[in-house]
Amino acid sequence: MSFREEGEDGRGDLKKPFLQTGSWYRMGSRQSSLMGSSQAIRDSSISVLACVLIVALGPIQFGFTCGYSSLTQAAITKDLKLTVSQFSLFGSLSNVGAMVGAIASGQIAEYIGRKGGTSVSLILSLMIAAIPNIIGWLTISFARDISFLYMGRLLEGFGVGIISYTVPVYIAEIAPQNMRGGLGSVNQLSVTIGILLSYLLGLFVRWRVLAVLGILPCLILIPGLFFIPESPRWLAKMGMTDDFEASLQVLRGFDTDISLEVHEIKRSVASTSRRTAIHFADLKLRRYWLPLMIGIGLLALQQLTGTNGVIFYSAAIFESAGISSSNIATVGVGAIQVIATAISTWLVDKTGRRLLLITSSSGMAISLLVVAVAFFVKGFVSEDSSLYSILGILSVVGVVCMIVAFSLGMGPIPWLIMSEILPIKIKGLAGSVATLINWFFSWVITMTAPLLLDWSSGGTFTFYMLMSIFTVIFVAIWVPETKGKTLEEIQFSFR
Repeated sequence: MSFREEGEDGRGDLKKPFLQTGSWYRMGSRQSSLMGSSQAIRDSSISVLACVLIVALGPIQFGFTCGYSSLTQAAITKDLKLTVSQFSLFGSLSNVGAMVGAIASGQIAEYIGRKGGTSVSLILSLMIAAIPNIIGWLTISFARDISFLYMGRLLEGFGVGIISYTVPVYIAEIAPQNMRGGLGSVNQLSVTIGILLSYLLGLFVRWRVLAVLGILPCLILIPGLFFIPESPRWLAKMGMTDDFEASLQVLRGFDTDISLEVHEIKRSVASTSRRTAIHFADLKLRRYWLPLMIGIGLLALQQLTGTNGVIFYSAAIFESAGISSSNIATVGVGAIQVIATAISTWLVDKTGRRLLLITSSSGMAISLLVVAVAFFVKGFVSEDSSLYSILGILSVVGVVCMIVAFSLGMGPIPWLIMSEILPIKIKGLAGSVATLINWFFSWVITMTAPLLLDWSSGGTFTFYMLMSIFTVIFVAIWVPETKGKTLEEIQFSFR
């Protein structure tokens, strides 16, 4: 079944996407949509890639929020006379806001749609995600005391919490199965780009100006999302059959036969009523609790391995390791993280998810062991000795290797697998729960990292190492391989 064939059936009353200007406004005339389409839109890869690149602005905002507190710690602490614990609370409050956003994110995505849940087409979603984000950054920029910093961080975190769930799910639902791994990993790649941007800009501008620059990804995202179609699977679940098939045809190309994929999606949602209420009691069924447990486990372990703590406070870590140019070293780490995540994006559809996860968490465990030993030994060595300098370099190398290993697997893949394995019937509720757990542990790690590092750097990295070892075991026992399977095949395997 192609888009052309539907037109030939004379079903001119269907509301098809209007392609003449590249917009996705629904129009009643099939002729405008058919005759105005360009060859570029006909190519399915270009069409899907364009959608992914637009929604990737959301994770860039996510990454900018993560990286903001690293290079600004000294300046904010000095200007507003903050204590270490006050700045730690400031750094972690974005996670608290994100937890609230995560609770709302699944239901927003279910009833407004994936695209709407990313703060675009509807006023409600715009108010929920975009406006608090912008107000949050401006509040931080003009802060005169700690209360304004706290309020701004909470607001920007709320928007990021919604984005963190909606974007990976949207990408997974629009991507062809042979491209889903790579396109899904663009989510984490964009996060690392956002982190690097905050690091780079932080070298040249004051923390107040950097906060103003933080609103740019969201400002660009808002108009961009008018140019992408809604998730076909969400439309199918809502019973919008004509819109579902039109959206899928646009994403796959006008000359592509989508009949098989249409049939699989319809079969998947056939037993689910549009108005069926989803309750926590539903999660007791194996086909629901097992994928949810895997999703929650991966997203929790992603945080408990400590990478966010290292990223948020990398400048302080490098300084404690004896690196004089700690800010420049932090930027270097951000660049390495982008490169490593880009490699993972290329590898994930070739090697599979499980292999990358096991390799990633094993590499993190070894790297964290090196860092922990280096910090422990430094406590018994004179600061004037050459061994002290060597241990400082060794600890930095270990941190860099840990971030590289994280970026190859544990960074992008947990979000990808979460978006793949959750059944469509419970995706809103279960996705909210999994995202909430991720942000809760992110808050715990971000809040405790500077305090733990102040207590014992070696002990902190030892704990993170043990969590990485547990991750290897968890993946080996529980996580299925999803490479090369449709979403419907993956979800059916849990029955």
